[in-house]
Amino acid sequence: IFLNLMALRQEDGFNLLTVIKGVKMYRRGRQWDCVNDFLSPTLSEFNRTFGEDFKLFHQLLSPAMLSTTQNGKIVHGLDGVPDKGPVLFVGYHQLLAMEWAALIEGFLREKKTVIRTGAHQVFFAGNYETLRQELSLFDFVSMYGAVPVSPINTYKLFERNEFVLLYPGGVREALHRKGETYKLFWPDQTEFVRMAARFGVTVIPFGCVGEDDFLEIVVDYNDQKNIPYIRDEIKSFNRDFTRLRDTVKGEDGNQVLHLPVVLPKLPGRLYFLFGRPIEMEGMDNVLTDRKKANQVYFQIELEVENAMSYLKRKRNEDPYRSIARRALYQATWGPSAQVPTFEP
Repeated sequence: IFLNLMALRQEDGFNLLTVIKGVKMYRRGRQWDCVNDFLSPTLSEFNRTFGEDFKLFHQLLSPAMLSTTQNGKIVHGLDGVPDKGPVLFVGYHQLLAMEWAALIEGFLREKKTVIRTGAHQVFFAGNYETLRQELSLFDFVSMYGAVPVSPINTYKLFERNEFVLLYPGGVREALHRKGETYKLFWPDQTEFVRMAARFGVTVIPFGCVGEDDFLEIVVDYNDQKNIPYIRDEIKSFNRDFTRLRDTVKGEDGNQVLHLPVVLPKLPGRLYFLFGRPIEMEGMDNVLTDRKKANQVYFQIELEVENAMSYLKRKRNEDPYRSIARRALYQATWGPSAQVPTFEP
């Protein structure tokens, strides 16, 4: 094994530390812990991921990020986001989770911090080794701090004062159907609000738009489940995974993993707005008062919807929404130049 590793070490692009982390050889205890044994990506890993692997993706999306200060002012960049955790980001999951890589890169570049995401168990399932080898996305998810979504992992992340990313809509939002763009599928469950109150977490609702400028669904789950072979394949694939929302009725709990057929559109732009921070410190009544917890939950949900409404309206004022205008700007000012956007 040692000789094989040494031979691989000579190859261009091989990073031994990445391999050690990827196969979970680094751990502090007898068993690997996805929260406590995480090592932040190195500079070489970051440069490889976002300077090479995701470079074209970033140029196509050209993410524009805005945030809201405590006094309610919307500003360019992430100045409205706290510098220290624990912070919980709660937002909308775009089609095929296309916003996630842009979020990770943006926070690493500007805030020098990793957002620990609660992700679906499919990204960590040991039974899909062949799938994992073929899709580098699985390694990317773990490398950049994602953990299986669960109350226990969220609890441990808050204990470590981390930046945590939560999508209450989960798979149902990321794999939504035709005509459901920017529709939230949040279950009526307030556990994350109570946990945030217990740890005095700062909650930041956020919205993001842009998927309607990039992709159009042509075959969704409603179409696929009417095709016998595809329906059976989807059912077989999902059988091995624990249903995360067995107690949730209706469409909010319909977390079926499948792959919709989409057509690319002429790229517009991806926009983020992080809302005004909600300080949960001192909200002890949320822990025992279900009505109060529900009020905070619905306030967060409303803030997410308001952020998306704002972005959909304001992006029409962006002189660089079109990819042609952005390409011309970067040809003039250099490929690393940050393309401007609308004034808040």
